[in-house]
Amino acid sequence: MVRKMPTESHHTHGAKGGHRRYVRVRRVDECETLHDVFTDCLPAFGGAYLRRIYRILDRAISMGCPLTLAISGPVTVSGQHQAWLIPLLETGWVAYISTTDAVCYHDGHRSLNAYKSGPVHEVSIHSDDAALRDEGTIRVTDMAFDEGVLLDQDRFVSAVLAQSEFQRNMTGTEMRYLLGKYYGAQEAHNGVAPGLLATCHRLAIPVFVGAPADGSVFLNSMKLWAMRESGLAPEYCFNLDLHAEVFEACAYHRWGLFDNPVHALGTLILGGGVPKNYNLQPEPALGQVLGLPDVRGYHFDVQIVTAPVTDGSLSSCPPAEAVTWGKVDKDSYLQTTESMQADYSMVMPFLVKALLDNRARYERMVLAEGADAVFEREPNARGYLRPRQGYRLFEQRETLCERLKNDVRKNSEWLAESLRYPLASA
Repeated sequence: MVRKMPTESHHTHGAKGGHRRYVRVRRVDECETLHDVFTDCLPAFGGAYLRRIYRILDRAISMGCPLTLAISGPVTVSGQHQAWLIPLLETGWVAYISTTDAVCYHDGHRSLNAYKSGPVHEVSIHSDDAALRDEGTIRVTDMAFDEGVLLDQDRFVSAVLAQSEFQRNMTGTEMRYLLGKYYGAQEAHNGVAPGLLATCHRLAIPVFVGAPADGSVFLNSMKLWAMRESGLAPEYCFNLDLHAEVFEACAYHRWGLFDNPVHALGTLILGGGVPKNYNLQPEPALGQVLGLPDVRGYHFDVQIVTAPVTDGSLSSCPPAEAVTWGKVDKDSYLQTTESMQADYSMVMPFLVKALLDNRARYERMVLAEGADAVFEREPNARGYLRPRQGYRLFEQRETLCERLKNDVRKNSEWLAESLRYPLASA
C-alpha cells in the first residue's frame, strides 16, 4: 500500500526557528478518490485555493455545522441545479438558501407542458445575436431557449399567483414555498425531474431573495397588481412582507448560534451580489441594529467569486473584510475561511461529488459495522451522516421568529435609546 502523504501535514522548523510547511504530493494515479485528489494533488497556486476550500467544507460538514448557501447566476437555466445543487441539498447539510428571483423564475421552464422534452439548448458563446433575435431565440451565455418559454412561464406564474392561497400578506419564503408546491405538481404531471423550488418545498428549506422586484416572478405579480388598479382584477391581494422576511432570516441565524447544538453556522457563497449580502446581513441585523448580545458571525465562510478583490464591491470582498463588520467570526477566520476567484460552475460538480463520496463511504461503514462503532472510530462520520430530511427550518419559522421576538422584548431599553438622535431642523 502506498503511504498517504497529505500536502499540508508535514511541518518542520527552519534554521532560524520559522515554522515551515513542506510540499508533499501524491501521484494522481495513486489516488483512489476525489478526496485524495483534492487533499494531495493540488499543492500550489489556484489549486491550493481549491484544496483549502475543500478542506474547510469537509471540516464544517464533519462537525455538523449547518450551512447556508448564497448563489447568484443562471444556475437553473443552465441545469446546474439538477447536476450538483439539488444533490447537495438532499444531504441535509443546508439550512437555507439566498438567491435571485430569476433563479426561481427560470426553475419552472422544464415543467411547462409545451417544453417538457427540454426547453433549453446550447448555442455558441459567440452567436449572431441579431439572427437569434429574429428567430425568437433568447441567449444566456451559451444556453438558449425559445421566447415562447418565457411567455408560457409568465402565464404559469400569473395563474399561480392568482390562486386564493396567495391573496394575503406573506414573506417571500412563504411565496416561494407555495410556488415550489405548484412547480412540483407540474413536474410530476409532466414526468420531469424535480427542480430547485420543488426540492426546497419537499425539504422545507427556506429560499430568500433579497431583491424580489428584480425578476420576472415579481413582474407577473406587478401585472396582476396593475390589473387590480385598473379595475380588471379587484380580488388580487398578494403582497410581500419584507420586514417579516428579513426578521425570519435573523431568526434562523439566531437558531444556528443559540438553539442548534453546534452553536455555529457556515456559509457557502457562489457568486456575489445581493444573494451574498442577504446571506451575511443577519449578524449585523441582530447585533448592531437590534442590539442583541453575544451575536457572532459565520464560523465557516467559503466563497467562489469572479469579481477581483480590487474592484471594491461586496461581491469581491473576502471573509477577512467581513470580519471587520462582524459578519464572520474574528477568532477563527484564519483557519475556517477562504475566497477563491473562479467560475463556480467549473469546480462545484467536483467539490460536491467529493463530499457526497465521503458521505457514501461513511454510509457503507455504518451498514457494515453499525453507527456506534463507526462514530467512535470516525468522529467526522456523525456530521456527514446528518438526517437527509435536513433541518426543515421553514416548518419551524413561527416558533423561531417568536423566540427572536422575545429577545427583542427583553432588549426594550436599548432599543428605545437607539431611536434617539439630535436631528437638525428640517
